This record gives sequence, C-alpha cells and structure tokens, in this order.
Amino acid sequence: MLSIKQSPYYHRAFQELNYAHGDYYLFEHFIIAEIKEDIIFNWKEHAKHVVAEISDLYENNGQDLVYISNRVNNYSVVPTDWVHFFKYQYNLKGYAVVTSKKGKAWYNSLLEKMFVRNQMQTFMELHEAIEWAESLYRAKKALRSAV
Repeated sequence: MLSIKQSPYYHRAFQELNYAHGDYYLFEHFIIAEIKEDIIFNWKEHAKHVVAEISDLYENNGQDLVYISNRVNNYSVVPTDWVHFFKYQYNLKGYAVVTSKKGKAWYNSLLEKMFVRNQMQTFMELHEAIEWAESLYRAKKALRSAV
C-alpha cells in the first residue's frame, strides 16, 4: 500500500504536520492521516490536539473537510472516542479509510462506521479516497451555486 509520500498527490499538500503518533497532510478540501505502527489512537492522547490545531489552520470546525485515514501501518482506533469529536462540535463532510486488505483493518473500519455520524467510505486505493473527497466538495459547491 502506498504512503502519500510515494504518490503523485504528495506535492499538492500545502502543509505537513508531524506528531510522535503520526503524520497529517493538509490539502485544500481534505486531510490525509498516516498513523504510526502499533499506536492505539484515542481522543485524549492524539485526536484532541490534532483536531484543535487543524481547526485553527482551516479556521472552521472541519465541516468542509474530508478526513482520509491512509492505513499504511497497523494500529488501533478507539471507536467510541468519536463521541468526543462530536461533543466538541467538530464536524466532517466525510471520513474515508484506505486499507489494502479485507482483513482486520477492513473490519475495524466497519466497526468505526457505527460511531461516525458523517458520510464514511472504505477504499482499497488512496486515489479512490481522494477522488471521493473531491467529489463531495464538487457536490457541495454545485449545491451552493444552485441556491
């Protein structure tokens, strides 16, 4: 599975945020996260700080962003921690998981889907998730133009 750094999309990121637990690549309408091996990703230790910083950078609560989790490494997510995300009024236009296998990571994403209030899709290729994120942006833009 390709890391964003190995893809033709990497040069389009306008900023890269690096933390001990993972790397985040910021694009105009979406964010790609690559969490490091064996991390147990949770709200208190990881997401809370990242969400606050990204919200400041985009100057919104995420409502116009798609979060793409590019799962190039094996790690775990605490799915019930999504409650904290919504408790603090953060919203996403969509959430995508990219995983190369229909194994544990694929089934974990299905479990996460039970806790996510936004549109969520699971993909096997990074470019498919990026195309989906861009299609959500185009659809919203078309809707705004029609009003």
